[in-house]
Amino acid sequence: MEEDDFWLPSRLMRKEYLQTAQTVKDLVSSICLLCRTGGDSDESSSSSSSTTDIVARVKDFLSMIPRDNKKKSLDHLEIFELCHAPSALVSLLVSPIKTNKEMGKESIRLFLINPKTTGVLPRFIQIQCASIVLRFCEFIRGSETSVDDEPLYYSCRETLGSLLNSIGFAKILRYFGDAKASYLIEDLYPFVQELRNKLLLGLKLIKESSLSIVSTCFRLSFESDIREFALFSLHLRRAIEVHVRSKGQSLPLCMDDNFDKHPCYLEQIQLFYDIFGYLETDILVCMFRIKDSIRKAEGVWEFNLGWSYYLSVLKELNNISKLFQGAEERLSSTMRLFEFPLDVVVMYSKRSDDHRWILKHKNVIDFESRRHLIMMMFPEMKDDDEKLHKILIDRSHLLTESFEHIAHANPKSLHNGLFMEFKNEVATGHGVLREWLFLVCQALFNPQNSLFLACPSDRRRFFPNPAKLDPQHLNYFGFCGRLIALALMHKVQVGITFDRVFFLQLAGEVITLEDVRDADPCLYKSCKKILEMDADFMDSDAMGLTFVMEIEEFGSRKVVELCPEGNTMVVNSKNREEYVHLLIQHCFVKSISEKVAHFTRGFGDILFKRRLHKIFFQSIELKDLDCMLLGSDKAICIKDWKAHTDYDDYAETDEQILWFWKVVEGMSVEHQRELLFFWTSVKYLPVNGFSGLPSRLYIYKSPGSHYRLPSSHTCFYRLSLPHYPSLAITQQHLFLICQEHMGCSFGFS
Repeated sequence: MEEDDFWLPSRLMRKEYLQTAQTVKDLVSSICLLCRTGGDSDESSSSSSSTTDIVARVKDFLSMIPRDNKKKSLDHLEIFELCHAPSALVSLLVSPIKTNKEMGKESIRLFLINPKTTGVLPRFIQIQCASIVLRFCEFIRGSETSVDDEPLYYSCRETLGSLLNSIGFAKILRYFGDAKASYLIEDLYPFVQELRNKLLLGLKLIKESSLSIVSTCFRLSFESDIREFALFSLHLRRAIEVHVRSKGQSLPLCMDDNFDKHPCYLEQIQLFYDIFGYLETDILVCMFRIKDSIRKAEGVWEFNLGWSYYLSVLKELNNISKLFQGAEERLSSTMRLFEFPLDVVVMYSKRSDDHRWILKHKNVIDFESRRHLIMMMFPEMKDDDEKLHKILIDRSHLLTESFEHIAHANPKSLHNGLFMEFKNEVATGHGVLREWLFLVCQALFNPQNSLFLACPSDRRRFFPNPAKLDPQHLNYFGFCGRLIALALMHKVQVGITFDRVFFLQLAGEVITLEDVRDADPCLYKSCKKILEMDADFMDSDAMGLTFVMEIEEFGSRKVVELCPEGNTMVVNSKNREEYVHLLIQHCFVKSISEKVAHFTRGFGDILFKRRLHKIFFQSIELKDLDCMLLGSDKAICIKDWKAHTDYDDYAETDEQILWFWKVVEGMSVEHQRELLFFWTSVKYLPVNGFSGLPSRLYIYKSPGSHYRLPSSHTCFYRLSLPHYPSLAITQQHLFLICQEHMGCSFGFS
């Protein structure tokens, strides 16, 4: 750097910039003098400005930056850069002379985000300093001083990351002198590379030792390294996207042996691809180490908190993979190699972590992991009873009163949790809430209410009724969306689930003929017959089909066209596929679109962010939803039931307990479910049986008359059983509470 080696474009030589330019030139000249003389010669000591005014001159420059004109403020900062002031200040910082080093450090800090210097620059000017901070980083990195020996380098890098985050990539090139994307790639890559080295070092440390041994300082540092890697990687990826588009090309890039001849070739892009490979290999080793550690523990192991960081690194690999051809598939294949350790790590992920990206690879994690991730899309319920949304329902008006309480409630109040009571009953708590959710969902999906139709092959599987109904019924679909979301949020199996047609529309997927097989077997067979029919027969118009269909509207039949002038368009061998497509779309998409939209809106109201509703259903399989809503449809295993039951004031060998289980074993499946519902407010067990319940079951000895009916405390999964004198009386009383509706109205507390 020479002190007179300055060049400014003509637009920056105008009168309004002269004072700024002179101030910066004087600053650089003073620094050059200090560096040339070492700060202790007669030449340097003769000018106090050369030794004491460096920081003051920087402050003078900063004070000259216009606060009311963003374009002019950028021009002033450009003068600072073009006059080589950033490299001059760094030359002071890396000086072996202590006073020079302190002046350089204090001057550079004026450009950084630091609570101690808050107020020196307005936020928008700080953001405009991004290019200058970048130069600080480059010059420190290019000096003979190791960045590890210069703490201010990390402050500069952290500030640059924060500024990049504030700018947003849409405007980023403007803040770097309208540079080409290729220049920005060259500028950003070194940060990604050095942070990759930090990640590899951190991963190695986690592999080799437990985080309970590693210092808190390391943990905080590694978390910071991951955040910075993610941020610089994000902007590098975006710069690559712009660069590729500028060359008239598209992503993903083919990284074969001929990539160096590709129009988009840059060495940094090749190296970025190599970083993807290094980290992918290292994560694979880390995951196998988890599997090995758990295997060696022989069933007794503790989760290593360091393993949680693997998901954060995998997330960045997932983001990078979108740039390169075959990388997404490769990463997905790699993840399949460590499904078990991945499930372990996912199950320990927290609400504060953002790991929803894994659901894009939902096939490489198991049901429990998928459920864990989607359940975090619901708000976290509070334990504060004062904030619970209170509901008081008359059983005789179950549906209408529930609608009034839920459909018109502020969604935020429902997020806090529910406090449920039935009128004229003393029972409250989670057991009553489970019962209410089950009963209301059963009522809503009852085909007699006309809102939903059941699949002929599975009467517990439903889809919206395509027939036009009272417009008020649309509000009930919104209510239904809220109820189903609440049932999922409170982990209540309600004994109903969705048909594939309904599920796919909630996920935003296209409906095909194969998807309607269960919803309307007759229509499915008819359409298949049309598609497979002899072409000559179809073209003879023997079937007399045109592009119309008959629908039900407010109780009457009506003919509608499937397309403009459909009543004159004959179905033949050439257009039959289009006919079937339009027929399916009209029957199962267009006819229920409003109802699906209202349901979706209601469901989204219960999620902590409404926009997640489509992602929720895209992230799971229909069989997952079946498990969460429907529960197990298998007969209850009495052996498992006994194994998960404890006794209070009774022994397992007492006559009353032996009689009790003998009666239960002789019950029909439906009566067993009614007894379980009376006992726990759970009619359909989770798919993993009694072990999936949040509590063991209890049988308490009930005081008082031998002839009283049993009672239950469903919140605590507790059945109070009187000391019956005989098997016959035990059977009589148990069968009485298993009668339909009896378990819904007696003895809950």
